[in-house]
Amino acid sequence: MAKIFKKQSDSTFFDYKDYKNLQRYINIYGQIESRKKTGLTESQQRQLARAIKRARHLALLPFVANN
Repeated sequence: MAKIFKKQSDSTFFDYKDYKNLQRYINIYGQIESRKKTGLTESQQRQLARAIKRARHLALLPFVANN
């Protein structure tokens, strides 16, 4: 049987410099959304969390919500 491989474009990649895309995965309190709400796999959720934490460290995203 032939295996079906996903293309590179099919996989989700989170870049810490793309803060506008990362904001979609942060709730109004500044917390990272859970896997249930994002619908991502375990490895994608880990990549997302790593990218958000890097963006926060470089001050591209806030650590807490703006109130």
